[in-house]
Amino acid sequence: MIQDNGIGIDPDQKDLLFNLFQRLNTRDEYEGSGIGLSVCKKIAEQNGGDIWVDSIPKKGSTFYVSLNKTENSF
Repeated sequence: MIQDNGIGIDPDQKDLLFNLFQRLNTRDEYEGSGIGLSVCKKIAEQNGGDIWVDSIPKKGSTFYVSLNKTENSF
């Protein structure tokens, strides 16, 4: 679980958040390329897991990641 007290995410935009090169704000508002969360999603899925977010606009977001334990896990 990763939590912040940032700008939050509009519920209507939550499905777009993990798409490659998807930006929800302009570059003038916030930096970023729009690939970070899509990479996190790919890693989670390749390890049999998932990633999702709960968010309240103007209050912050909580990101959750689940990974399946395998025989080769540390």
